[in-house]
Amino acid sequence: MNSIKKAAKYVVTNPDTPEAKCLLELAVALETNTPYPLHALYEVDREVFKLAMGVIEDWRLDRHYLSKLRLLDHADVVTSPASKS
Repeated sequence: MNSIKKAAKYVVTNPDTPEAKCLLELAVALETNTPYPLHALYEVDREVFKLAMGVIEDWRLDRHYLSKLRLLDHADVVTSPASKS
């Protein structure tokens, strides 16, 4: 299970905790490209902090793969060497 799914499960099972609020605000900031106060991560317990770091890492990897897919969307795959013969 990746960190984003683990964070979602944590939020569902602990909805009214400061840690859940921290994870939700982090996710929103990442998806909307808005500032996030990093000091908020130091106010949560160690396990939630590690989970938040995993969320950031998963988000970064997802964005990396999406950017590659967007590049392929613009590629002229119709004129590949195999299709010219």
